[in-house]
Amino acid sequence: MNRMEREAAVRRLLEQTPPQVPAELYADVVRRGGRMLRRRTLARRTMWLMLFVAVVAFTVWALTVRPWVEPPSQTTPPVSDW
Repeated sequence: MNRMEREAAVRRLLEQTPPQVPAELYADVVRRGGRMLRRRTLARRTMWLMLFVAVVAFTVWALTVRPWVEPPSQTTPPVSDW
């Protein structure tokens, strides 16, 4: 099947009237679509909540440990009696 034949086949398919959809199929599709949207919304909210908890945990850890402060040296004794 060359390109011209494929284009002609596609044109024939597009010119035909679309097939009738059974009425009971619409209710199933609406129900499944609603379920998918609820799951997607729940997953999105869960991910945002997990991100928020991770940011709070990191902030608390950083404020208590203070990794940006250099620890005091343990190899040299403190200098006194100047």
